[in-house]
Amino acid sequence: MQHPPEESPVLNKAVPVRHPGRWISAVVIIGVLVLVLQSLVTNPNFHWDTVGTYILDVNVVQGVGWTLLLTVASMILAIVLAILLAFMRQSDNPVFRWSSWVWVWFFRGTPVYTQLIFWGLVSVLYPKISAGVPFGPELFSVDTSTVITALAAAILGLGLNESAYLAEIFRAGLKSVDRGQMEAAEALGMGKAKIMWRIILPQAMRVIVPPTGNETIGMLKTTSLVLAVPFTLDLTFATNTLANRTYLPVPLLIVAGIWYLVITSLLMVGQHFIEAYYGKGVDNLSPAPVNMEAAKAAAAGMGAPKLSGGGESI
Repeated sequence: MQHPPEESPVLNKAVPVRHPGRWISAVVIIGVLVLVLQSLVTNPNFHWDTVGTYILDVNVVQGVGWTLLLTVASMILAIVLAILLAFMRQSDNPVFRWSSWVWVWFFRGTPVYTQLIFWGLVSVLYPKISAGVPFGPELFSVDTSTVITALAAAILGLGLNESAYLAEIFRAGLKSVDRGQMEAAEALGMGKAKIMWRIILPQAMRVIVPPTGNETIGMLKTTSLVLAVPFTLDLTFATNTLANRTYLPVPLLIVAGIWYLVITSLLMVGQHFIEAYYGKGVDNLSPAPVNMEAAKAAAAGMGAPKLSGGGESI
């Protein structure tokens, strides 16, 4: 019995869907961008020559350095406190849980500018920092102004305020890890501190890092409020001083904006690499590779079915 020749399967020729709206949107966006660039270049009121003169001014560069110092120091303080607060919130001890809750409630509920003003006035409220026996002799004392300087007050004000926001971010990251991970580690005899540091926290980092990077960028811009302390060496104060001296506020605002954009861009690059490190194996944004040979074989199997019976094909 002759078998009819098998025909090779014919794959459907897919026609890509047309998206005219995308092209129209692209043309509109490019047109608006060209108009904005033309306005920036041709409008003499921006004083680009003044921008070029002061972009690398000594006072401006020093202001950038102080702004970076405030950002880094405040975030380090905030991260350390936030980890502690998040662990306290997860504790079985009700005193720890409520203490953490009250801290977050207070520092999130009051404006950061108000807190900075308070830290600026702390030497007025408490002229001396002393230690001694309660209702007894004083062992030693020191002037508050020598301990809590303007820089220390700015870091404390920014760091304590930020710790309340980061504590909630860290708590959400810790809760994102399945509880079975902790139970399995406890079954192996690991202590709670080691479980948190070696098991829970590394897995929670992929949830913690993106919002923490966002908070770091927000902290960079919040440093412009430290004049309330008063701290008068940051980037915003430096550019405002030059603007008052030259009577040209717009170009000096542009100088500050350029520097903030540069620093923010560098922070975003660092955040990208940290996210990539902690997100290994869980990135679901990349499309899965398509095996064309397997697709053709599957299509061939569907297009030419065979029925086997008694060793012969029908």
